[in-house]
Amino acid sequence: MVTTCATDRHDHHDVYAAQCPCRDVLDLLANKWSALAIGAMEEGPQRFGALQRRLEGISSKVLTSTLRRLEERGFVERTIYPAVPLHVEYELTGLGHSVAQPLAQLRTWVEDHIDEIA
Repeated sequence: MVTTCATDRHDHHDVYAAQCPCRDVLDLLANKWSALAIGAMEEGPQRFGALQRRLEGISSKVLTSTLRRLEERGFVERTIYPAVPLHVEYELTGLGHSVAQPLAQLRTWVEDHIDEIA
């Protein structure tokens, strides 16, 4: 039997089902840059440059794409302050804060067990 999630809104979601919208969210959150960006924003609102420095090795293009995807899904809020030059900050929403703890546990687990992983 093939299980599908034909609509975005229903009583039961099954992430193992091919058409379940949960898969897109899992793909977003399981991405290393998303997990690291969310972790960096746990400390409070961050400017783009500060995030890029914190996430060593990320390109501007990938960071922009990551932040845009997180904002579109409601995990991050972008605030533009009218100044010269323009001042933009990114911060976690309530939804973003709710996923920050499980992602922090995953990051900690990886750091604690990296020497055991072949």
